[in-house]
Amino acid sequence: MTTPKTVSLVGSTGSIGTQTIDVVRAEPDRYRVIALAASTSVAELAAQAEELRPDVVAIADASLAPKLRELVPKGIEVLAGPESLAAVATDADVVVNGVVGFAGLSVTLAALYAGRRLALANKESLIAGGPVVQRARRTEGAEIVPVDSEHCAVHQCLRGNPIERVARLVITASGGPFRGRTAAELADVSVEEALAHPTWSMGPKITVDSSTLMNKGLEVIEAHELFGQGPSGPLSGPQGYDRIDVVVHPQSVVHSMVEYTDGATVAQLSMPDMRLPIAYALAYPDRAAVPWGTIDWTTLGRLDFEPPDHAAFPCLGLAYEAGRAGGDAPATLNAANEVAVAAFLDGLISWLAIPDIIKETLDRHNGGTLETSEDVVEADRRARERARLAVERIAT
Repeated sequence: MTTPKTVSLVGSTGSIGTQTIDVVRAEPDRYRVIALAASTSVAELAAQAEELRPDVVAIADASLAPKLRELVPKGIEVLAGPESLAAVATDADVVVNGVVGFAGLSVTLAALYAGRRLALANKESLIAGGPVVQRARRTEGAEIVPVDSEHCAVHQCLRGNPIERVARLVITASGGPFRGRTAAELADVSVEEALAHPTWSMGPKITVDSSTLMNKGLEVIEAHELFGQGPSGPLSGPQGYDRIDVVVHPQSVVHSMVEYTDGATVAQLSMPDMRLPIAYALAYPDRAAVPWGTIDWTTLGRLDFEPPDHAAFPCLGLAYEAGRAGGDAPATLNAANEVAVAAFLDGLISWLAIPDIIKETLDRHNGGTLETSEDVVEADRRARERARLAVERIAT
């Protein structure tokens, strides 16, 4: 009998985490979850520990540790504090980083420096800390298999093909809930409207990013970081962004495409189901034995594609700008976006003010390099401070 592959699941109570557990349940003899970690959801984390019986659980909010110890089965170690999420990301065969936002950086670095496979759903850590993460990625045994559906699709399309023969990557976007609306028609959209995604079920921050197309902008930067291999590769350097395009595809069936120098385009298609890229990252280089997102070709009907509207959705262009600038510009972009989205969700600013705050923060940043994780944290701090000042000015 094959020894089960061990899994550390960080961000276990969120959307990615719960769907990862679905994948594990579907092939229970194939995987063993040895660690679970969450930020604050004690009851959910304890219920997961009751079912999966990991060796250790971690809670980022240390004040919740006594309650967690009461609830988890005896014999399971409980860690607590912000550093505990990274602490459980070093021992498993596969570390799933499902933490939302910049907080996932420490988990990404811990897994890579431990020489583990990182099933990465936390795009912000790679975007904000690109140069630092790339150094960690060079650790022996370390590898990233992306869980974002778009980058998982690119990963699959590149298998067996030389990166030197890539002409361009095409990242697909659903268009979110506001596809087809003009800037004037977006002036008074509500939080509820922004959270009503037509095809995907995601957390509120990611869903708002989808509504502004910032999620695609972040994914463009992530694609550059993931696949821009070597100083002379077709996707490397600032010019690599010229080979990464975004196309709106409302059905969310074609998840991404790779066009090669001979004119061939290879695409990955499946119905919208995040469990497929999660299962891919867990099983790689093998594939899952259970189907997720299988297409019924008798009912699919049509596949539509259209260019994004940069005037109505300026966040996409801001991301290209930050990506080409490099250094700490992507970290600045990411931090400003997180602050702006939080302010929108709290009712402090309008949806249209989100790109305004990001642009103002980018315009005021002086550029810099990222050598250490402390540099990333400082760039993030400065950007958040500038973004909060912009929010305060607009909100008053």
